[in-house]
Amino acid sequence: MLAIVLLAGCASRDRHGLSPQQPSTSDLADAKEVDPAMRERISQALGRDADEATLRDALKEQPNNIDAAIALARALLKRRCPNEALKVLDTVLLDAPSDLRILNAKAVVLDSEGRHREAQELYNQALAAEPENPMLRNNLKLSLALEGKT
Repeated sequence: MLAIVLLAGCASRDRHGLSPQQPSTSDLADAKEVDPAMRERISQALGRDADEATLRDALKEQPNNIDAAIALARALLKRRCPNEALKVLDTVLLDAPSDLRILNAKAVVLDSEGRHREAQELYNQALAAEPENPMLRNNLKLSLALEGKT
């Protein structure tokens, strides 16, 4: 019943001042000027959804898939969804609490949110296991610099 109401609403004439005549599909196909920025946004949106869906499916099949978790967290952070990225990483951290890559990824997300002290705790936790790791050492230095410490 609800679907019928929604479809009927779409088929009704527009009463808000917009033209009730919609352009035909052939008119749209013949359009010579397509905003390149709009085309790029649409392309990214479609690709992002497919990539995120694939990564989420991979995590459903293998909840401890570190590579998929990091890639999904990166995509979410790029989309400005840091809380969701943290949830993904926290879920994997339950299975692999000492994995350096997950600790680093979570710390990076925390740094991006201005939560530098929490990030530094994670970098230090990871560095305790592998003190000479250049990625962790560099990220800790960046975190300290972002916080205003040297």
